[in-house]
Amino acid sequence: MDRRNLGGTFNQLFELSAALDPASIEEVYRIRHEVYCRDLGWEPLREDGMETDKYDPQSVHCLLRRRGSGEPVGCTRLVMAYPGQPEARLPFEVSCDEVIDRSIIDPRALPRQDIGEVSRLAVMSNFRQRKGESGTAVSISEEDFESRGQTPRFPFIPISLYLGAAAIARHLDVEHVFVLTEPRLAAHFTRIGFDIHGIGGTIEHRGTRMPSLISSSKVVANLRPLIKPLYEVIEAAVLENFRQNPEYLPALRARLAAGQPG
Repeated sequence: MDRRNLGGTFNQLFELSAALDPASIEEVYRIRHEVYCRDLGWEPLREDGMETDKYDPQSVHCLLRRRGSGEPVGCTRLVMAYPGQPEARLPFEVSCDEVIDRSIIDPRALPRQDIGEVSRLAVMSNFRQRKGESGTAVSISEEDFESRGQTPRFPFIPISLYLGAAAIARHLDVEHVFVLTEPRLAAHFTRIGFDIHGIGGTIEHRGTRMPSLISSSKVVANLRPLIKPLYEVIEAAVLENFRQNPEYLPALRARLAAGQPG
């Protein structure tokens, strides 16, 4: 792997897209079912083989496939808030209500159209089978930033999914992006210049988790030079997806404006 051109290397191996058409969205739900229901047992098995929840109608999904074969690799989503319904809280606002440090930021005081949450990040088991990963949907460790023999490593899969969600947030003008992560995962993202900050204490949610904040406007500016080509490749793909699906965004905005929680 040429660490001088992570964007080119990523493009050779993977294809990331905003899942804006029904077939792509269904594939996201099937990845989630495989990971959350079959592999980890965090959610009940569904007869249709698709894991969905009430936040999906207000979400934009991100899909990662292997280049060439189209093999599903992973997914995540950006959950949007309903602008006219502050009582319709995002997932983290419910689970982290008692641990958010509102002296840092108070999501309740922000314009609802300016906030979103990255959640339901899942990676297929054959792309995350490393020591200690059998009970987690995704992981990054120190080993991912070190050399293994003569081959440098880099955590393309989780980082690309987060960058994809950030690119979607930037395109939709969602400035304040919240995420519930392992504390050490946030620390690893900080290493590559990802603008992420803890905003409270930890909770127990499928492991120890901490609410954090990403400012989408600062994503590109703060990324290390090594990572920027990777983001640029991902952002270009996301923007092309929206260009090819011009009906998607007006329909999403209409759903959000109507305030129709799933």
